[in-house]
Amino acid sequence: MADITDTKVAFLLGNGVEQAEFTEPWDAVKKAGGTPVLVSPESGSITAMKGDWDHADSFDVDVEVKDAKADDYDALVVPGGTVNADSLRIDSDAQEFVKAFFAADKPVASICHGPWILIDAGLAKGRRMTSYVSISTDLKNAGVTWTDEECVVDGNLITSRAPGDLEVFCSTLVEKIAAAKK
Repeated sequence: MADITDTKVAFLLGNGVEQAEFTEPWDAVKKAGGTPVLVSPESGSITAMKGDWDHADSFDVDVEVKDAKADDYDALVVPGGTVNADSLRIDSDAQEFVKAFFAADKPVASICHGPWILIDAGLAKGRRMTSYVSISTDLKNAGVTWTDEECVVDGNLITSRAPGDLEVFCSTLVEKIAAAKK
């Protein structure tokens, strides 16, 4: 695995995040030497989910998205989870935060339902992406070339479909951060 020591990676999420899609990339960033930071529209803590029905663990929020600045981070991860992604996509502070990473050409990684925010932020059109199949039509309607692959890289954007793709998603994320660091 690549070394990403001295990097900070923002994880943008809220209540209802799919726990594995948050914790596995978080652990991969830490294992590679990076510092993950939980950024959220919520204050205090968020509650993750296992699937869409079962509550999982709670996690402390490090920075509220309204106070976060993309300049403070080297990359962004937007995990999925239906409830999480649906709430984030309409949060204007979250949209602006994501836009700032694209404007700075920093790595952005999103999995499952996470790419929904790219539609509402006006960042999807013309991209090649994957996602959970249930939002593929939304992405296609937004001008995305959608493909059913475990991981798709389009410039600074990394997307994957579901928890079953986490191994390749995490390794691609770390490699992309390491390459951008050089």
